[in-house]
Amino acid sequence: MDNRNEVREFLMSRRARVTPEQAGLADSGNRRVSGLRRNEVAMLADVSVEYYAKIERGHLAGVSDGVLDAVARALQLDDAEREHLFDLARIAHGGAEPVRRRTPRSWTPRPGLLRALEVITDGPAFVRNGRMDVLATNPLGAAFYDHVLDGPGQGNLARFNFLDERSRDFYPDWETAADVSVAILRTEAGRDPRDRQLHDLIGELSTRSEEFRTRWGAHNVRRHGSGTKRFHHHLVGDLTLDYEGLELTAEPGLSFLIYTATPGSESQQRLDLLASWITEAQGNDARIREAGAGIDGRTGDRPGR
Repeated sequence: MDNRNEVREFLMSRRARVTPEQAGLADSGNRRVSGLRRNEVAMLADVSVEYYAKIERGHLAGVSDGVLDAVARALQLDDAEREHLFDLARIAHGGAEPVRRRTPRSWTPRPGLLRALEVITDGPAFVRNGRMDVLATNPLGAAFYDHVLDGPGQGNLARFNFLDERSRDFYPDWETAADVSVAILRTEAGRDPRDRQLHDLIGELSTRSEEFRTRWGAHNVRRHGSGTKRFHHHLVGDLTLDYEGLELTAEPGLSFLIYTATPGSESQQRLDLLASWITEAQGNDARIREAGAGIDGRTGDRPGR
């Protein structure tokens, strides 16, 4: 991706979002642009209009952290947006390596990480990367995300969101879920612009989904740390779950996410029902294997007959 173009479109989109009233400025009327003018941002950031115009054209090389902070304050950027601006500046300064190491295509979860997933039994838990690939789950997570893992999404939450019609049933708040998916990918693109798999994913979704293209052009970014989401699982129905996202310090770029329901709630009862179906299915598999072990594979007869 063209870093200068990314900077330009990101800053222009943030500037258009802030009204003079929100910035504490008098509105003189007859404005040809939505939001703030360049000279107003420059005044709020205490830099010359020429210098801010240079920044907004994408020339971040040599811009100090202090000036970036001032621009972030003038544009009222939240923490995720400020971090994104600094990521874009790092790239412009010649930062060849991403802040977070890329996850190799052949990544295999460590045994300890798998055990950590498996000890979580009351809610879905999974590990994903910045491209939104689901890399590992606990058993309840695999059942919860069965349509994500077995459909055109190929285990990727963004593909599921935009390329699998079942996602509109799974996410009752589909528009919000779609916004979040794109914002996470946009954030990751700022952190790691050299990730070829991410570029390929963005290209695929842009080609195949108008909904994705529109959202990608908005340049929204976000952190995805904690909150509450609504789901509709095809087996157990409506679920309202809290989530917590934890960064894996041993493997930068990966997140460990856990969904939980309020104890005693209908959502918890439905998660328990989903867990019981998993246990029953595992029991059936074990009985099938046990029965198969008693059959001679060559003749179909049980031994001794």
